[in-house]
Amino acid sequence: MDKQTADKLITEYFKKIYAFSIKKAFSYDEAEDLCAEIVKEVYISLLKADGIINTEGYVWRICYHTYSKYVAFKKKQEGISIDGLQIPFYENYFSEELEDKIKELRREVAFLTKKRRFIVYSFYYKNRPISTIAKEMGIPEGTVKWHLNKARTELKEGFGLERKIGKLGLSPITAKGFGHSGNPGKNNATEVFLGDKLNLNIVYSVYYTPKNKKEIAEELGLTPVFIEDKIDYLEENGFLVKTTDDRYTTFVKFDAEKFSLELHENKLKTQINIAQFLAKDYVPLVRKAMEDVKDVYIPGGNRQLLEAAAIFYGVVNKCGIPIKKDLSKYMIKTTGGGEYIAFVHLNSEQEDLDYKSTLELPSYYACGDMIRSSQKYPAVFSWSMDTRYSSRTGAWENNLTVDYEYLYEFLNGTLADNAANAEKYARLKERGFLTEENKVNIMMVNGSETEFFAKIPTLSDEHKERFADLALEYAVNEAKYYPPQMQDLIITWGVRGLISSTVALMLMDILYKNGTFKPLTEKEKVTSNLIMFSDKLPDGKLCF
Repeated sequence: MDKQTADKLITEYFKKIYAFSIKKAFSYDEAEDLCAEIVKEVYISLLKADGIINTEGYVWRICYHTYSKYVAFKKKQEGISIDGLQIPFYENYFSEELEDKIKELRREVAFLTKKRRFIVYSFYYKNRPISTIAKEMGIPEGTVKWHLNKARTELKEGFGLERKIGKLGLSPITAKGFGHSGNPGKNNATEVFLGDKLNLNIVYSVYYTPKNKKEIAEELGLTPVFIEDKIDYLEENGFLVKTTDDRYTTFVKFDAEKFSLELHENKLKTQINIAQFLAKDYVPLVRKAMEDVKDVYIPGGNRQLLEAAAIFYGVVNKCGIPIKKDLSKYMIKTTGGGEYIAFVHLNSEQEDLDYKSTLELPSYYACGDMIRSSQKYPAVFSWSMDTRYSSRTGAWENNLTVDYEYLYEFLNGTLADNAANAEKYARLKERGFLTEENKVNIMMVNGSETEFFAKIPTLSDEHKERFADLALEYAVNEAKYYPPQMQDLIITWGVRGLISSTVALMLMDILYKNGTFKPLTEKEKVTSNLIMFSDKLPDGKLCF
């Protein structure tokens, strides 16, 4: 570039360069030194340059580049007397000796709060005046200045800190499965929120020790900017709960990191003994009570299906050991209408490695109690428990209220077998609720579910007390493996859950093995532990 053009450009940009220098310096003398240095560099560069396309961008890149060198020089000679916290925008003009410091600075900016990070970014990167930032944020200019000063202090303190990556940053957890106890709302169950691995690890990071956003980020080896929105989302839906000092905890139940196999198997042995006791003393009471239930439809006529379902319901709902405890704090309330206790299954390590297993038992997995009630048809209600004794698939997600509404319409003759209803028929047959010959294939009771369940006897308090001390002992020992905020839940569930779906399954094993009930056919497995309640039965007939 010729000297005349360069002189003209220097004159044109001098005021802007001086304003830039004033903004970056803490004194007028310092601003003049910086301005002189920048003007010199710009002038020399202009004389050497040829064919500049974006003159303004070119000049500003040199300004930032010169400023970075000036900061480095000042730091070596006098310590940083100017701002010293410049966030470079034109990365191609970094000096190599400042590259590490710039990376460190960027990292520390990412650890500022969201508000301060926005202010710093706007002020340094975007060169917006304080008045503009204040207007945009809807806060006074003095507040913006206060945040800037605080940010500078935090950034300076952050320099030289060794940011440690926590355990989850090096080895994040992976869920084996998810569950919930309660109403998932619009299918917004635990897996919808924690199926995302980052969400899962954010929540788990505060499980044993409450943390703020910065501490969560450090534990995960990330910067807050990447997880703030997720933290807000998880808090909004109840998976994170704010405590003191803007820290978070969670009431999601994660499986413990360690477990005692001996304690677990001793509990199972006790539950087997309880199942044997119930087979002798409780089952006859339930079977006797079911003799009074007459208005019922049972595909194939095997009344044992109804008795088995009633026994299962009774064990799960009427034999539990009572313990009074308010568990409302554990209920997660999502924006989608969900209200439930959430739990996550993890791989746990056996603590007592010297103990060798003495039991070979089948799966005691159960999904339930599932109830489905219809607003469209108030007479429609269903209860079910999915276990290895049933052939239904998909658990709670595949157990839809519309299944029972479609079947009710079929019973009333309002579900014509035509193209318009083809999907409804296909759904009912997919679930096995209708056979290929359009025969109803699930148990149905004519009347109120409340009246039916009321007939099922409750285990006497005397019998429950036989197991209460053992239940409490197991629960307290189990709670030791969980963080303090979870122990009320673990103990309460442990006491109530000693006699639970696991015992109900053990009891079914006894009854089917000793011949009390005959083995289920594949067709009967469709409706095993599933009853639909309605004011109308198939063909208006009883089927025994």
